[in-house]
Parts: sequence; structure tokens; C-alpha cells
Amino acid sequence: MKLRILPIALTAIITASVLFGGWFLYRHMAIQNPLQQVVTKYPGVSSAQIAIKQDEVVLKLVLQPDADLRGLVQQIKREGQSIIGSRQLKLDIQDRSSAELDKWWSQAMFPIAEAMENKKYTQIPATLESLEQKGSKVQAETEMDDQNVYIRLKEGQASKYIILPREPETMGVWPNA
Repeated sequence: MKLRILPIALTAIITASVLFGGWFLYRHMAIQNPLQQVVTKYPGVSSAQIAIKQDEVVLKLVLQPDADLRGLVQQIKREGQSIIGSRQLKLDIQDRSSAELDKWWSQAMFPIAEAMENKKYTQIPATLESLEQKGSKVQAETEMDDQNVYIRLKEGQASKYIILPREPETMGVWPNA
């Protein structure tokens, strides 16, 4: 029996293209498009790019200054749970900050970090409110859910979104000590 190379190679190529093409089509049509629709239909989302990996879903977002980040995260978790499954959701928000917002945030960072470390979350709005009253044009809003604290800083068309996890990740040195 003589093996013919051309039919075997053709069969392998066709099989591989059907399998990989089917996987790509499934991933695009059944996973990425529905999640894209959930994210982009939310008010305040200008654009979104989705990268689905084996253990995480990364959303690169461009948000308008008045977007409700906590509401967006809740909607993604509620409507996209079947798509996300056990993967971790990571948000990468394009920063539309200004020099004033960055300066303002650097002043607020230490008291907020202390409040997060001590789990005294009520100090966060109080800290931001006290900085707002010092005559700056920056508006600050805070929200919280069971996993994160969301801070939105806004000054005109400039905005800065900060997501602070309520359960801080362990530093790399401590598990090995």
C-alpha cells in the first residue's frame, strides 16, 4: 500500500482550517460579540475592546466623564456572567486625566490608601469631600460594591476613574517569607 502525500496533506489542511475556523467563529460570535453588546449599550461607554484569555477577560474601555463605572461593572457581571464564567474580569480604562486631576489625586492618595488598609471605607468620601471644599473645580464621587471601591474624579471634560479592590492582593515577598 502506497501512501499518497497530497491527499493526506490536503485532508490535514482542511481539517485544521475547519477546526480553527470553527473555534474562531464560535469565540467571536458566541462569546465576544454578546459581551461587546452588553458593554457598549451601557450609557457613558464611548468604546470597548475585549480580550478573552483562558483565565481572564480584559476590557479596554473609553468612558465619558459622566459614566457610572460601578453600574457598568454590575451590568457586565449580571448580563455577561454566562460568557465570563469563572474568568477574572479586569478593566483597563483609558485615562482622560488632566494635570489638575493628577495633582488632586496625589493629595488624596495617602489618606485613601490608609482608609483602604484599615478597611474604614467611610473615610474615603470624607477625604474627597474635604479636598473638594478647598476651592478646587474637581468633583469627586465614590461608590462601593462587594469587591471594589470606585472613585470618579471630574474636572470639565477631564476625568479619572480609580478602582480600588477591597481585598488587597498579597505582596510578592510575603508569601515567600
